[in-house]
This record gives sequence, C-alpha cells and structure tokens, in this order.
Amino acid sequence: MTQSVVVQVGQCGNQIGCCFWDLALREHAAVNQKGIYDEALSSFFRNVDTRVVGDGGNISKGKICTLKARAVLIDMEEGVVNEILQGPLRDVFDSKQLITDISGSGNNWAVGHKVFGSLYQEQILEKLRKSAEHCDCLQCFFIIHSMGGGTGSGLGTFLLKMLEDEFPEVYRFVTSVYPSGEDDVITSPYNSILAMKELNEHADCVLPIDNQSLFDIISKIDLMVNSGKLGTTIKPKSLVTSSAGAVKKRHQKPFDAMNNIVANLLLNLTSSARFEGSLNMDLNEISMNLVPFPQLHYLVSSLTPLYTLADVNIPTRRLDQMFSDAFSKDHQLIRADPKHSLYLACALMVRGNVQVSDLRRNIERLKPSLQFVSWNQEGWKTSLCSVPPVGHSHSLLALANNTCVKPTFMELRERFMRLYKKKAHLHHYLQIEGMEESCFMEAVSSLSGLIEEYNQLDATKSMPVEDFPRLSVAV
Repeated sequence: MTQSVVVQVGQCGNQIGCCFWDLALREHAAVNQKGIYDEALSSFFRNVDTRVVGDGGNISKGKICTLKARAVLIDMEEGVVNEILQGPLRDVFDSKQLITDISGSGNNWAVGHKVFGSLYQEQILEKLRKSAEHCDCLQCFFIIHSMGGGTGSGLGTFLLKMLEDEFPEVYRFVTSVYPSGEDDVITSPYNSILAMKELNEHADCVLPIDNQSLFDIISKIDLMVNSGKLGTTIKPKSLVTSSAGAVKKRHQKPFDAMNNIVANLLLNLTSSARFEGSLNMDLNEISMNLVPFPQLHYLVSSLTPLYTLADVNIPTRRLDQMFSDAFSKDHQLIRADPKHSLYLACALMVRGNVQVSDLRRNIERLKPSLQFVSWNQEGWKTSLCSVPPVGHSHSLLALANNTCVKPTFMELRERFMRLYKKKAHLHHYLQIEGMEESCFMEAVSSLSGLIEEYNQLDATKSMPVEDFPRLSVAV
C-alpha cells in the first residue's frame, strides 16, 4: 500500500484540508470498527504512541493509539491554523508539521512567492522531508490552495517547484480554487495568472475548482430544501448548515458547505488508494491515462451526489441517473459544459455496490452524446471501490480532460488584462525584490499558449473519426 501527503496552503487550503480530514476520519470510523491500524488508514494517517518521544513512537500495525494526518499545514496568517488547533481535530495534526507567520501575504502573489518563499524554504523542505521519511512508499503529494489570495497562490506554487526538485518521482496533484468574477480581492486576476504559469510548469495534474460553481451548487441545495419538496430536508448540525443549525441565508457565502464539496472530491479521488475494490485505480494511473500532453493536465471534475454523510435527505439517485448527472453542467465543479466540448480522456471513479457491467452499460449509453478526440475514441478509465461514502449506497466522481476548461482561462485572462492595461495595483508587486514587469508578461504569455493548445484541439472537433481497418489474422 502506498502513502500520500497532503500539503494545505493558505486560508482556503487549510479550511478545505481540515474538512477533508474530518470526512476521512468519519469514513474510516464507519468501516474500521475494531480500531485496528490497517493499510487503508496508513495511506493517509500515521499511528503514533504519544508516550514515546521522537520517531520511535510510530506503530506500523496493531491497535490504533493516536492517528496523525500525513499533512503539512502552511499559512502566513496564523488565524485559521490556530482555529484548527483549538477545534475537534487538534490532535490529528502533528505540531511539528505546521508553519505559520503573523503578517500574511496581503493578497499579493509576489509576497507569498518571493518573500515568504525564500524566507521559509528551508523550514518547508525540512517538514516535507520529515513527512516523506514517515512513508514506506510515498506516491503522491496533494496540494490544496486557492489562486486569488497571496499565500495560497504565491507560496503554494513556490512549494510546487520545491516538490518537483526534491521529489521528482512523486506525483503532484493540485486542487486549485479559482476566484469568481465577483471576488472581493481586487488583485486576484494578477495572483491567479502568476500562479497559473507555475501550475503549467510544475504540476502533474490540476483539478480547477470555481468558487462561483460551488456557490451555485449550494444555492440549489438550499432552494430544494426551502421549497419543501418531499423528502428534502437538511439534518441539524449538518455541513450544509451554519453553526447555529439554520440554513445559511442566500446572500451569505456558505464557505463551510462549499469546502465540504471540495473535500468530498478529494475523498472520492483517494478512495481507491484507501479502500479495497474489484477495479481499483492507482493515483498515478490518473495522470498516465488522462494527460496525453504535458501542459494539458487540467481535469474538470464532477461529483454525484454533491453532498455527503446523508446531510441532506434528498432521495437517492438511481445508478443510471447518477452517470447522467456526472456529465451535466449542474454537477461540474467549474462553470463548464463538457458535453458540448471535446474530450481527450475521461475517468469514472465509482464507489459502492456497483458492477463492472453497470459501468460498461452506462458508458455505452452515454458515448453517442459525448465527443472524444479522433485519436482517442476509447479514452475511458474506470475504477470501482467497494466502500461507498457514509450515508450513501454509491457515488461517482468523473474526471474529464476536456476543452471546456478553456472559457475559465479566457475569462481569467480578460480580467487580468483589464487591470494590467491600466497598470492598476502594479506597484504593490514591483516593489518586491525579484519582481519585474516581465514576470506578468511571461505569465500571460504562458496562459495564452495553453489557451491556444485548447483552440487547436477544438478545431479538430468537426473532423471525421478515422475508422482504421482491423488487422486480419490468417488462420
């Protein structure tokens, strides 16, 4: 069994990470009722005897003593990390694996990347190495961050390059939360574009998540509940309600519920690494099968059901309906419509009591409505994990390498250019040592190159599919 390390950077990264660990513990608790430290737990947790000082406290098998998350928590403001350390999950995190500052990055990519990057480089490296030493077979780093702020975008992408240099053989999966057009950080287009260049160059796979998409999904669940439809209620103290137990008002942004959806995505993505299944998918198989060209490593994710732990009493979707949902634009975690764009490849990660025949039947049913690139008409990768999410009979995560991600990048570039043409707020960046105006031009040029690659693929949409003659075997 392989292990993975989660690196959560900035306020958004740490809040999503905290939600992920909470859900993962609940999921393992539902399955592992004897309290034995098994391979499933070891993939993301260490078992530690806290009475023993130093690394001698690591226990590889037997009863669970104290579980410690394989995680590194980084934030240049200490508020969120302190909140986590005072909350119910405080014992899950190793105090030696935290890095905080008090000043923050001031919503400035250059401060996070150039200032804090060089200031904390050795400390971060030491904590990453320590995490790696605790693994028997380290397979993957999961980086969780946002693109719009300073620490998540700047320091988050700085450590991505560090990981590539220090652990070149270990996969780098990045979950990036992109700002919406109504974002309250004015400089978020600058931060996002500068971070995109680093993601283009140093990530193996990026799962872009759109804040607006998450908000729309939560609003729909809110609407369903408030409409009083039969069987649609939210349980008290659920993750889609406020701490007061009441449904969040629609004009407020229910970040807890939005973070819960992203944590759910990570939960389903890692399910094959954590549990048994008749058709398990290794994490490295995602990159191998879904990324045909190095730069085109942005995967559009869709999730069904969109809520977890039976928080919402909405009647369970039928299995076939679940597959249809995964390809509808309402279930995408970025604002996109993959059905009207071109697929390079697609992975279906199914959990629960589902048979291979169910998978094949639904793929055959959906195939005529989906347009795959001419040279990869059978570009499907599937996995079956026998353990469903808590409170559900089955779930599905679809990861698509699809040109529908292009409008998100084009909109980001437009918002960047509106600011950049006026040179607005530029002086905040240029006063940081090592930052020059050429950094902005290189970043936007990198993004334009990526968009052009998607344009070239879209241009092949109308091309006929080549039907190669089958090889004749002489008997």
